Amino acid sequence: MPKTEKQNSEENIVSEEQMPQDLAGDFDGDLAEDLAENLAKNLAGAEAEQAADSELEAEELPKSSVAADAARVAELELEVVKLKDQLLRTMAEMENLRNRTRREKEDAIKFAPQRLVTELIGVMDNLHRALSAVPEAAAEENDQLKTLRDGVEMTNREMLKVFERHNITEIEALGSRMDPHSHEALFEIPDPSQPEGTILQVIERGFRLHDRLLRPARVGVAKGGPAGPAKVDTTV
Repeated sequence: MPKTEKQNSEENIVSEEQMPQDLAGDFDGDLAEDLAENLAKNLAGAEAEQAADSELEAEELPKSSVAADAARVAELELEVVKLKDQLLRTMAEMENLRNRTRREKEDAIKFAPQRLVTELIGVMDNLHRALSAVPEAAAEENDQLKTLRDGVEMTNREMLKVFERHNITEIEALGSRMDPHSHEALFEIPDPSQPEGTILQVIERGFRLHDRLLRPARVGVAKGGPAGPAKVDTTV
C-alpha cells in the first residue's frame, strides 16, 4: 500500500479518547436504559410470580383454616354440652338440697315438742288410772272422794285441750278395727258376737303429734267372731 494511503487510513481511525464527549454520553445513556428496562422486566416477572404463589397459598389456606375452625367449633360445642349438663345437675342438686333443708326445718318446728309430749303422756296415763280407780257410783257416796274425782277429771280434760291445741290427738281405739299402724294388740278376747279383730278393751291410750305416731294404743281384740272387713291402708 502506498505510504500516502496508509497514512490516510490511520488518520480515519479515531480512538475512544478522541471520540467526542457528546457521542460517548449517548452511548452510555442507551446502555443504561437497556439495563434499567431489563431490570424492570425481571422485577415485574418476579413480582408476578410471587403474587401467583401468594394467591395459590391464599386459596389453600382457607381450606385448611376452615377445617381447623370446624374442628374447634365441634370441640367447643361438646364442651358447652358437658358444662350445660353439669350446670343442670348442680341446679337440681341445689334445688333438692333446698327442699330437703326446708322440710327438715319445718319438721324440726312441727315436732319440736315431741319429747315433752311423750313424757306428758305418762302423766295422762296416771290421771286416767286415777279416774278408773274411783268409780262414779263410789264417788257419789263420798263427798270428799267425789271432789277428788272431779278435780282429777277436770285436770284430765284440760290436758286433752292443751294437747289438741298443739295438734296432739288421741287415737281412736275402742270399738274400731285393729290397725297395726295405730294399735298394738296385747291379747285376744274370745267373743263370737264381735267381728274378729274388733278392739274390745283399751289398756293404754295412743297419741299422735300431727301425723307422727307418738305411741300406739295398747288394746285387746276380739277373737272367734266373723271376719271383719279388710282395712284399706291409706297411709301410702
